[in-house]
Amino acid sequence: MCKKASISLALFALSSALFAQVTTFQTKSLTPETALTAARTVMEFCRQQGYQVGVAVVDRAGLTQVFLRDRYAGAHTVDVATNKAWTAASFRTSTLTLALETQPGKPMSGIRSTPRLLAIGGGLTIEGGGTVFGAIGVSGAPGGEADEACAQAGIKSISDAIEF
Repeated sequence: MCKKASISLALFALSSALFAQVTTFQTKSLTPETALTAARTVMEFCRQQGYQVGVAVVDRAGLTQVFLRDRYAGAHTVDVATNKAWTAASFRTSTLTLALETQPGKPMSGIRSTPRLLAIGGGLTIEGGGTVFGAIGVSGAPGGEADEACAQAGIKSISDAIEF
């Protein structure tokens, strides 16, 4: 066996041994109570601005933990808020940033055809201590920037609880 093949075989064996040792992993999630606190804060913040919204909080996999819709929020807010939160969780970025990066002619424009993806403002990741816990999505305020401001208020309300 040549020296180069011996080294390659040794590296393969070493890397296989390292990967074989890792068989599980752990993630952290928001409690339903913490997700509800964030959603309630969003709704109250939006009401103070005169907005009727729907707000969704999803876990890191994009599965809905909490959804609230104010009494006069449009029927569309249910799907839109949930899909904004799913998009932020899935792509690990704000939907407003994604909107800018996926405009026609940009290298990432093709992902706009992904089912459920909403590249408009109002979806933010929920992060603390270097961990992504999930995301929050808001729909019903006048424009993506206003939706995002509402979402930010919800995250701020739980930030002390998730920083460690």
